Amino acid sequence: MIHNNDQITDTDIAYFAPAYDTPLRPDAFDLDDETKIQLIQNHFAGIMHVLGLDLDDDSLKDTPKRVAKMYVKEIFSGLNPSNKPVPTLFKNPFSYNQMLVERNISVFSNCEHHFVPITGKAHVAYFSNGEVIGLSKLNRIVQYCSQRPQIQERLTIQIANEIKEALGTEDVAVIVDAHHHCVSSRGVRDINSTTLTAEYCGRFREADVKNEFLKYIGS
Repeated sequence: MIHNNDQITDTDIAYFAPAYDTPLRPDAFDLDDETKIQLIQNHFAGIMHVLGLDLDDDSLKDTPKRVAKMYVKEIFSGLNPSNKPVPTLFKNPFSYNQMLVERNISVFSNCEHHFVPITGKAHVAYFSNGEVIGLSKLNRIVQYCSQRPQIQERLTIQIANEIKEALGTEDVAVIVDAHHHCVSSRGVRDINSTTLTAEYCGRFREADVKNEFLKYIGS
């Protein structure tokens, strides 16, 4: 892992840049959503059959279809770039040049190692580069990046990158504080621990700016 204080060369950037993207095959979008739903439905029915569940039972018979639709249309919809939110930008008529912070944005994602939920909060901040973004679009960006199989480090970087792209500025910070259900519902079964990840870009790498952001979010 590269930390913010490390010296990063052009070679490092070329090598590590792909890690910021969700790993997808080149043919990831060859199938339409309805085809994906049908295929996943069939596969999930097979999993349920192997587990010994009775797919003729009224409570279970439609579960494969429900799961397939949920995967494609909801919890993994962020895999499809056509679902990327279009940012609504506004001029900054008041010349507001201070830090803008949105705290406690809900995060609902899924661990790519076990396909169980990651839930928590994201805190984001930026300095205007002449325009401001509609507040709900910050929530949409967090949601879009979350709705795919994830690891929290990548999620944090992806949120920051999307906000930087939308606003045309490097002055962005993101902190994610999340529960991993692969820790709480299996394995060690620790329901109290959370994981914190942060991405500081541009002016947020300056100690006083970073500390101001941390103060605003109560950290």
